[in-house]
Amino acid sequence: MSREERWSLAGKTALVTGGTKGIGRAIVEELAGFGVRVHTCARSDADVRERLREWDADTDAGRLRARVTASACDVSVRGDREALMATAQAELGGKLDILINNAGQTMFRPATESTAEDYARLMATNLESCFHLSQLAHPLLLHAGGGVVVNVSSLAGFIVYPQLSVYSATKGAMNQLSRSLAVEWARDGIRVNCVAPGGIRTDIMSSSGITLDPAVARGMVEAEIARVPLDRIGEPEEVASVVSFLCMPAASYITGQVICVDGGRTIAA
Repeated sequence: MSREERWSLAGKTALVTGGTKGIGRAIVEELAGFGVRVHTCARSDADVRERLREWDADTDAGRLRARVTASACDVSVRGDREALMATAQAELGGKLDILINNAGQTMFRPATESTAEDYARLMATNLESCFHLSQLAHPLLLHAGGGVVVNVSSLAGFIVYPQLSVYSATKGAMNQLSRSLAVEWARDGIRVNCVAPGGIRTDIMSSSGITLDPAVARGMVEAEIARVPLDRIGEPEEVASVVSFLCMPAASYITGQVICVDGGRTIAA
Protein backbone atom coordinates (compact mmCIF):
# COMPACT_ATOMS: atom_id res chain seq x y z
CA MET A 1 0.00 0.00 0.00
CA SER A 2 1.02 3.59 -0.53
CA ARG A 3 1.35 5.90 2.47
CA GLU A 4 -1.95 7.55 1.53
CA GLU A 5 -3.72 4.18 1.43
CA ARG A 6 -2.27 3.07 4.77
CA TRP A 7 -3.56 6.19 6.50
CA SER A 8 -6.97 6.33 4.83
CA LEU A 9 -10.45 5.17 5.85
CA ALA A 10 -12.23 6.60 2.81
CA GLY A 11 -15.13 4.45 1.67
CA LYS A 12 -15.35 2.41 4.88
CA THR A 13 -18.49 1.87 6.93
CA ALA A 14 -18.84 1.72 10.71
CA LEU A 15 -21.30 1.09 13.53
CA VAL A 16 -20.51 3.05 16.71
CA THR A 17 -22.64 2.44 19.79
CA GLY A 18 -23.39 5.29 22.17
CA GLY A 19 -22.30 7.88 19.63
CA THR A 20 -24.32 10.95 20.61
CA LYS A 21 -22.26 12.05 23.62
CA GLY A 22 -18.77 12.05 25.06
CA ILE A 23 -16.21 9.65 23.65
CA GLY A 24 -18.74 8.06 21.29
CA ARG A 25 -19.64 11.37 19.74
CA ALA A 26 -15.94 12.19 19.22
CA ILE A 27 -15.40 8.80 17.57
CA VAL A 28 -18.34 9.33 15.20
CA GLU A 29 -17.08 12.76 14.20
CA GLU A 30 -13.50 11.56 13.79
CA LEU A 31 -14.44 8.60 11.60
CA ALA A 32 -16.86 10.65 9.52
CA GLY A 33 -14.12 13.23 9.07
CA PHE A 34 -11.97 10.51 7.54
CA GLY A 35 -14.71 9.71 5.03
CA VAL A 36 -16.35 6.80 6.86
CA ARG A 37 -20.12 6.28 6.61
CA VAL A 38 -21.23 5.85 10.22
CA HIS A 39 -24.36 4.58 11.90
CA THR A 40 -24.65 5.26 15.61
CA CYS A 41 -27.21 4.97 18.39
CA ALA A 42 -28.38 6.26 21.76
CA ARG A 43 -30.77 4.81 24.31
CA SER A 44 -33.58 7.24 23.56
CA ASP A 45 -34.99 8.55 20.33
CA ALA A 46 -34.99 12.04 21.87
CA ASP A 47 -31.20 11.86 22.35
CA VAL A 48 -30.80 10.73 18.74
CA ARG A 49 -32.93 13.57 17.38
CA GLU A 50 -31.19 16.17 19.54
CA ARG A 51 -27.72 15.04 18.44
CA LEU A 52 -28.71 15.03 14.77
CA ARG A 53 -30.19 18.53 15.13
CA GLU A 54 -26.98 19.78 16.74
CA TRP A 55 -24.87 18.25 13.99
CA ASP A 56 -27.14 19.88 11.42
CA ALA A 57 -26.76 23.27 13.13
CA ASP A 58 -23.01 23.04 13.70
CA THR A 59 -21.10 24.59 10.80
CA ASP A 60 -18.01 22.48 11.41
CA ALA A 61 -19.81 19.19 12.10
CA GLY A 62 -22.56 19.86 9.58
CA ARG A 63 -20.37 18.90 6.66
CA LEU A 64 -20.06 15.44 8.23
CA ARG A 65 -23.80 15.00 8.70
CA ALA A 66 -24.29 13.42 5.28
CA ARG A 67 -22.09 10.53 6.39
CA VAL A 68 -23.88 9.86 9.70
CA THR A 69 -27.18 8.14 10.48
CA ALA A 70 -28.53 7.21 13.88
CA SER A 71 -31.27 5.23 15.61
CA ALA A 72 -32.48 4.51 19.14
CA CYS A 73 -31.17 1.37 20.85
CA ASP A 74 -30.88 0.24 24.44
CA VAL A 75 -27.79 -1.94 24.08
CA SER A 76 -28.67 -3.82 27.28
CA VAL A 77 -31.64 -5.41 25.46
CA ARG A 78 -30.92 -8.31 23.10
CA GLY A 79 -33.80 -7.51 20.74
CA ASP A 80 -32.67 -3.89 20.49
CA ARG A 81 -29.15 -5.02 19.58
CA GLU A 82 -30.48 -7.27 16.83
CA ALA A 83 -32.63 -4.45 15.48
CA LEU A 84 -29.67 -2.06 15.63
CA MET A 85 -27.49 -4.34 13.54
CA ALA A 86 -30.27 -4.77 10.97
CA THR A 87 -30.80 -1.01 10.80
CA ALA A 88 -27.08 -0.34 10.47
CA GLN A 89 -26.78 -2.92 7.72
CA ALA A 90 -29.62 -1.27 5.80
CA GLU A 91 -28.32 2.28 6.33
CA LEU A 92 -24.77 1.30 5.31
CA GLY A 93 -25.78 -0.48 2.13
CA GLY A 94 -25.29 -3.98 3.51
CA LYS A 95 -21.61 -3.40 4.24
CA LEU A 96 -19.84 -3.20 7.58
CA ASP A 97 -16.08 -2.69 7.93
CA ILE A 98 -15.80 -1.39 11.49
CA LEU A 99 -17.60 -2.03 14.79
CA ILE A 100 -16.93 0.26 17.77
CA ASN A 101 -18.43 -1.03 21.03
CA ASN A 102 -18.45 2.20 23.00
CA ALA A 103 -21.80 2.39 24.84
CA GLY A 104 -21.52 1.93 28.57
CA GLN A 105 -22.73 2.94 32.00
CA THR A 106 -21.06 3.25 35.39
CA MET A 107 -22.18 2.93 38.99
CA PHE A 108 -20.68 4.03 42.32
CA ARG A 109 -21.74 1.59 45.02
CA PRO A 110 -19.95 -0.63 47.55
CA ALA A 111 -19.95 -4.31 46.59
CA THR A 112 -22.00 -5.20 49.67
CA GLU A 113 -24.73 -2.75 48.60
CA SER A 114 -24.85 -3.67 44.90
CA THR A 115 -28.07 -5.44 43.99
CA ALA A 116 -28.70 -8.24 41.52
CA GLU A 117 -30.43 -5.67 39.32
CA ASP A 118 -27.38 -3.35 39.45
CA TYR A 119 -25.09 -6.22 38.47
CA ALA A 120 -27.33 -7.44 35.65
CA ARG A 121 -27.79 -3.94 34.23
CA LEU A 122 -24.08 -3.14 34.05
CA MET A 123 -23.14 -6.57 32.72
CA ALA A 124 -25.80 -6.35 30.00
CA THR A 125 -24.93 -2.78 29.02
CA ASN A 126 -21.15 -2.92 29.14
CA LEU A 127 -20.15 -6.52 28.49
CA GLU A 128 -22.99 -8.55 27.02
CA SER A 129 -23.68 -5.88 24.41
CA CYS A 130 -20.03 -5.93 23.36
CA PHE A 131 -20.02 -9.71 22.99
CA HIS A 132 -23.39 -9.99 21.23
CA LEU A 133 -22.85 -7.09 18.80
CA SER A 134 -19.45 -8.57 17.90
CA GLN A 135 -21.19 -11.88 17.18
CA LEU A 136 -23.79 -10.13 15.02
CA ALA A 137 -21.12 -8.13 13.19
CA HIS A 138 -18.87 -11.12 12.45
CA PRO A 139 -20.59 -12.31 9.24
CA LEU A 140 -20.77 -8.74 7.92
CA LEU A 141 -17.10 -8.10 8.67
CA LEU A 142 -16.26 -11.43 7.07
CA HIS A 143 -18.28 -10.54 3.98
CA ALA A 144 -16.37 -7.25 3.75
CA GLY A 145 -13.15 -9.23 3.45
CA GLY A 146 -12.13 -8.76 7.06
CA GLY A 147 -12.69 -5.79 9.30
CA VAL A 148 -12.00 -4.16 12.64
CA VAL A 149 -13.59 -4.28 16.07
CA VAL A 150 -12.53 -1.73 18.68
CA ASN A 151 -13.95 -2.00 22.18
CA VAL A 152 -13.87 0.98 24.52
CA SER A 153 -12.89 -0.27 27.96
CA SER A 154 -11.61 1.74 30.92
CA LEU A 155 -8.63 2.31 33.16
CA ALA A 156 -10.86 0.72 35.82
CA GLY A 157 -10.16 -2.62 34.13
CA PHE A 158 -6.55 -2.31 35.30
CA ILE A 159 -6.54 -0.47 38.62
CA VAL A 160 -8.91 -0.40 41.57
CA TYR A 161 -11.19 2.52 42.35
CA PRO A 162 -13.45 2.55 45.44
CA GLN A 163 -17.08 1.54 44.86
CA LEU A 164 -16.54 0.51 41.24
CA SER A 165 -16.29 -3.26 41.63
CA VAL A 166 -19.08 -4.17 39.20
CA TYR A 167 -18.13 -1.55 36.61
CA SER A 168 -14.48 -2.58 36.84
CA ALA A 169 -15.42 -6.24 36.40
CA THR A 170 -17.23 -5.45 33.14
CA LYS A 171 -14.24 -3.54 31.80
CA GLY A 172 -11.67 -6.14 32.86
CA ALA A 173 -13.80 -8.77 31.11
CA MET A 174 -14.01 -6.57 28.01
CA ASN A 175 -10.21 -6.42 27.89
CA GLN A 176 -9.96 -10.21 27.96
CA LEU A 177 -12.84 -10.64 25.50
CA SER A 178 -10.97 -8.42 23.05
CA ARG A 179 -7.87 -10.62 23.30
CA SER A 180 -9.89 -13.81 22.90
CA LEU A 181 -11.81 -12.61 19.84
CA ALA A 182 -8.58 -11.32 18.30
CA VAL A 183 -7.12 -14.82 18.38
CA GLU A 184 -10.33 -16.58 17.28
CA TRP A 185 -10.96 -14.23 14.37
CA ALA A 186 -7.42 -13.55 13.18
CA ARG A 187 -7.71 -16.13 10.38
CA ASP A 188 -10.91 -14.41 9.27
CA GLY A 189 -8.92 -11.24 8.69
CA ILE A 190 -10.72 -9.47 11.55
CA ARG A 191 -8.63 -7.46 13.99
CA VAL A 192 -9.96 -6.85 17.50
CA ASN A 193 -8.43 -4.30 19.85
CA CYS A 194 -9.44 -2.38 22.94
CA VAL A 195 -8.88 1.21 24.04
CA ALA A 196 -8.92 1.88 27.78
CA PRO A 197 -9.44 5.58 28.56
CA GLY A 198 -8.42 7.08 31.87
CA GLY A 199 -10.09 10.21 33.21
CA ILE A 200 -11.80 11.84 30.23
CA ARG A 201 -14.01 14.92 30.17
CA THR A 202 -17.43 13.30 29.56
CA ASP A 203 -20.85 13.16 31.18
CA ILE A 204 -20.88 9.38 31.77
CA MET A 205 -21.98 9.86 35.38
CA SER A 206 -25.04 11.96 34.56
CA SER A 207 -25.94 9.70 31.63
CA SER A 208 -25.73 6.75 34.05
CA GLY A 209 -28.21 8.43 36.39
CA ILE A 210 -25.60 9.47 38.96
CA THR A 211 -25.94 12.86 40.63
CA LEU A 212 -22.95 14.17 42.59
CA ASP A 213 -22.55 17.31 44.65
CA PRO A 214 -20.42 19.70 42.52
CA ALA A 215 -17.83 20.02 45.29
CA VAL A 216 -17.56 16.23 45.56
CA ALA A 217 -17.23 15.90 41.79
CA ARG A 218 -14.48 18.54 41.72
CA GLY A 219 -12.65 16.77 44.50
CA MET A 220 -12.76 13.48 42.62
CA VAL A 221 -11.38 15.09 39.46
CA GLU A 222 -8.61 16.90 41.36
CA ALA A 223 -7.60 13.70 43.15
CA GLU A 224 -7.42 11.84 39.84
CA ILE A 225 -5.40 14.58 38.11
CA ALA A 226 -2.89 14.47 40.97
CA ARG A 227 -2.07 10.87 39.94
CA VAL A 228 -1.73 11.63 36.20
CA PRO A 229 1.81 12.45 34.99
CA LEU A 230 0.47 14.74 32.24
CA ASP A 231 -1.37 16.64 35.02
CA ARG A 232 -4.74 16.96 33.34
CA ILE A 233 -7.93 15.17 32.34
CA GLY A 234 -8.09 13.87 28.78
CA GLU A 235 -10.43 15.01 26.03
CA PRO A 236 -12.80 12.72 24.07
CA GLU A 237 -11.00 13.58 20.84
CA GLU A 238 -7.77 12.15 22.27
CA VAL A 239 -9.47 8.78 22.62
CA ALA A 240 -11.17 9.05 19.23
CA SER A 241 -7.83 9.56 17.47
CA VAL A 242 -6.47 6.28 18.85
CA VAL A 243 -9.66 4.43 17.93
CA SER A 244 -9.47 5.80 14.39
CA PHE A 245 -5.81 4.78 14.06
CA LEU A 246 -6.66 1.21 15.07
CA CYS A 247 -9.24 1.11 12.27
CA MET A 248 -6.73 2.12 9.60
CA PRO A 249 -4.64 -0.16 7.38
CA ALA A 250 -1.63 1.52 9.07
CA ALA A 251 -2.52 -0.58 12.15
CA SER A 252 -2.84 -3.81 10.16
CA TYR A 253 -0.36 -5.73 12.36
CA ILE A 254 -2.00 -4.72 15.64
CA THR A 255 -4.57 -7.05 17.16
CA GLY A 256 -5.46 -8.32 20.63
CA GLN A 257 -4.07 -5.20 22.32
CA VAL A 258 -5.50 -3.07 25.10
CA ILE A 259 -4.15 0.46 24.70
CA CYS A 260 -4.45 2.84 27.66
CA VAL A 261 -5.20 6.45 26.82
CA ASP A 262 -4.67 7.79 30.31
CA GLY A 263 -1.95 10.45 30.42
CA GLY A 264 0.39 7.93 32.03
CA ARG A 265 -1.90 7.12 34.97
CA THR A 266 -1.28 3.35 34.87
CA ILE A 267 2.51 3.75 35.03
CA ALA A 268 2.65 6.41 37.74
CA ALA A 269 3.96 5.50 41.20
